[in-house]
Amino acid sequence: MSADVETVLRAPQAYAMARKAIQAMEAHKVWPTPVNFELWVHYLCDKESPLAAEIDQLIESGEAFTDAVGEQLAAQYLPKAKLDGEIMQAGDALAQELDSVSRAIESARETSEAYGQQLATAHKSLEAEDATAIKAMVETLTTATQRVQRENRTLETQLADTTAEVSRLREHLELVRRDAMTDALTNLANRKAFDEALERTCAQAEADGQVMTLAVIDIDHFKSFNDTWGHQTGDQVIRYVASVIGRAGHPPRLSARYGGEEFAIIFPGEGAATALATLEEIREEVSSRVLKRRSTNEDLGAITISAGLAERRPGEAVSGLVERADAALYASKRGGRNRTSTADPVAAAA
Repeated sequence: MSADVETVLRAPQAYAMARKAIQAMEAHKVWPTPVNFELWVHYLCDKESPLAAEIDQLIESGEAFTDAVGEQLAAQYLPKAKLDGEIMQAGDALAQELDSVSRAIESARETSEAYGQQLATAHKSLEAEDATAIKAMVETLTTATQRVQRENRTLETQLADTTAEVSRLREHLELVRRDAMTDALTNLANRKAFDEALERTCAQAEADGQVMTLAVIDIDHFKSFNDTWGHQTGDQVIRYVASVIGRAGHPPRLSARYGGEEFAIIFPGEGAATALATLEEIREEVSSRVLKRRSTNEDLGAITISAGLAERRPGEAVSGLVERADAALYASKRGGRNRTSTADPVAAAA
């Protein structure tokens, strides 16, 4: 989802946009499936996009907006996060399969080697006996086993090469996974990584009866700043704020770029009071530095951020926690920005 679309869907006008999308689909006889809904939200939020041009062309031609058409548009224009997830799952399956094959080959080699040793021992024990026929049979089997052992040694060499290749593939898969879970601009965790981490942390907090806190952070007046100075300078500001958040959001905390100019920090095992102190440190550090535009060395002025946090309540769903943190963030914005608000008055007092 693009930053602009995500910003719209996380703003107060989100419900109005959702209703507008449903009305537009009904007007054009489009079934409101999840895929179609996402397509039409993108269409209405960004009428200048390639996706919008495709949908406009479909409307003008009178062509039916079937499920097949929707799936084709989704595959071409919607974000690749789902595909990244499928790639990572396929990579995990591949690694497991290669592990299984490697173990099977190694087991076969060890079994064959043990069998050869047993036959050789049997051969020696029969040398003292006058059992020519038996000895001849064992010698034949021993020769055959020695041949198998030679072949196994060749197989072992090939196995070593294969194991090295598996290690290389694992490293590559880890890089792919890391890339798929990292925001390219800021090197913080991306939205997908954040969503998965929040689900895990909430589940762990519920199981252990431990506290956890979620914070969301937004750069103040970023849109007007971006319009004035341009996207490259806007990216410079985002990277600067992300660097401050990243230092404060060290493990086991997780700091992420939530979308556009918005960030989030998960505080496992930490209450609202600790999170509030950390957010205030971040806010003060961000505003203490006057940035300069790299291309012209012009002063950009001080950058400020607004933040909101919510401490998870026992039994609370992930969505409820996110909504309360968001509400606290909007309270900071309504209160004049450049401040931190909490979802719970008791936590605010702390």
